[in-house]
Amino acid sequence: MPEVREAAPVVNALSVDVEDYFHPTEVAAPRERWPDYPSRVEEATGRTLDLLAERSVKCTFFILGWVAERHPGLIRRIAEAGHEIGCHSYWHRLVYDLTLDEFRADTQQACEAIEAACGIRPRMYRAPSYSITKASWWALDVLAELGFTHDSSVYPILHDRYGVPGFSRHAVEVATGSGALMEAPVATVRLPGGQVAPIGGGGYLRLLPYRYTAAGLRRVNYGESAAACLYFHPWEIDRGQPRLAKGLIARWRTYWRLDGMEDKLRRLLREFSFAPVGEVFPAAGRD
Repeated sequence: MPEVREAAPVVNALSVDVEDYFHPTEVAAPRERWPDYPSRVEEATGRTLDLLAERSVKCTFFILGWVAERHPGLIRRIAEAGHEIGCHSYWHRLVYDLTLDEFRADTQQACEAIEAACGIRPRMYRAPSYSITKASWWALDVLAELGFTHDSSVYPILHDRYGVPGFSRHAVEVATGSGALMEAPVATVRLPGGQVAPIGGGGYLRLLPYRYTAAGLRRVNYGESAAACLYFHPWEIDRGQPRLAKGLIARWRTYWRLDGMEDKLRRLLREFSFAPVGEVFPAAGRD
């Protein structure tokens, strides 16, 4: 009988959006108040780094420029651990609420803060709350113009705040006036009837049963022979953070099941293979 070998595990892209507990869009903390809140980002991100080190996993850290400017030692620690460095804007403002010039200035300010902290100019970008939509598609041209090779801001689902329904569910090069960008959309699965459901981590990993995410990842990896892109935030493993979000839906989206997130991540890292976004989805034709 011929030997049967198991298929090699698919390597997925893992990313971390580095922001403090008062930065999420659902929290809506006014920017002028940010310096008044006690920061918890160093401790939460440190725990995240330790969690990844347990499994020797490298990933992409999309860093908020405001955090990089105030916690440069943390950014150096991320870089020195061998993780890929990306940009998550400076002020965590939704892209479609900005003008083109405001977006360019915000992105440049963030890149300068990140580079000053760790010596690396980010070439990976993720918009706050996946806010590159059809209403702000021009942002991709700006990113290519500024030297970015990758973006991971497009979510091919329908959501009340973000989403580009019908966009490719898998990584794809997008042509812009300043060159091609590799777009790495967050993971989704196609359901019977054609609907697309998110499985890409963050709130979906935290709020939904682990078996939902795992089944979705296996469907993408082995049913579609494709790599998936996942993400989470350091504050999602911080059970002691102040509860600033207002309103039932905002509080549910932000704080529900914080206590189980770290165990879910450990299991995810144990059962699946991960690497940085740029390694899993290399950009073609860029220096």
